[in-house]
Amino acid sequence: MSGSSGASTADAASSPNSSPTPSVDPDSYRHALTNALGPLNGALRAVDRAQEGGSLNRALDSAASKAEAAADALETARTPENAKAGNTQFATSLRALGQDLRSAHGSGGRCADSPRVTLSTAESPKSVKEAGHALTSLGYDATLRLPRTEKAQHRRLANGALIRDSSRGGLGRLTVRNGTSSDAVVTLTRGTRTAFSVYIRKGSDTTIRSVNSGSYTVYFTTGEDWNSRKSSFTRECSFEKFDDKANFRTVQVSGGTQYTVLTFTLNKVIGGNATTSEVAPGEFPS
Repeated sequence: MSGSSGASTADAASSPNSSPTPSVDPDSYRHALTNALGPLNGALRAVDRAQEGGSLNRALDSAASKAEAAADALETARTPENAKAGNTQFATSLRALGQDLRSAHGSGGRCADSPRVTLSTAESPKSVKEAGHALTSLGYDATLRLPRTEKAQHRRLANGALIRDSSRGGLGRLTVRNGTSSDAVVTLTRGTRTAFSVYIRKGSDTTIRSVNSGSYTVYFTTGEDWNSRKSSFTRECSFEKFDDKANFRTVQVSGGTQYTVLTFTLNKVIGGNATTSEVAPGEFPS
């Protein structure tokens, strides 16, 4: 039996030639970096020049906005292949810097550390510096002048130092024992007037003599790092007052004079009968 065999041929599939992705001009990326970082560098210089308080807070807010704008710009910038990873890291660190600058914004009130101290513990400045160096080493200048910071201080007064002292001429005597783990300042007021304030270091006691007769409210604040200008600790603060008044009397009796001697203990003690209440920082006497 004979048959004919047919041969079939298949046309080879042809695919269009794919065009290579055009490379990004390094100079255009450098230009994008300059445009993004220029306003931020100016804002960071303003942070360095600003005085503590409202001026510094406004500078921090402005720099935070510029850092976030720079991050936005870099996230959409066309980036050379060798800079893509570094650009992403840099944009991320700039956004974190913006958040930290805004968070450092000081309240200016009691128990407020300097924004420069707060920034000294933030992670983002270090991340920005590292990411910037990585890009700069590839030939893309990402230099930023980061704001200056300050180390946390640990300022203390001498035990028994009088911070405020109005005229004292009585015979009353007050001893304060500070068994807490923090330094303290005790303030006695009559009405709205501060009679005196005294500094007591942790684990110490002190005695104030010549207290005038009268009824006093006894306030105390504890914390770390005494800022004399603000009359307040800057960290780990508490503000309290004793619920009972301190009453000092001087009376003449047969054979002499009787006067009041009181002892206040700032820490809880077994058998103690004095209760305390928290006080809003703004209501604590200066």
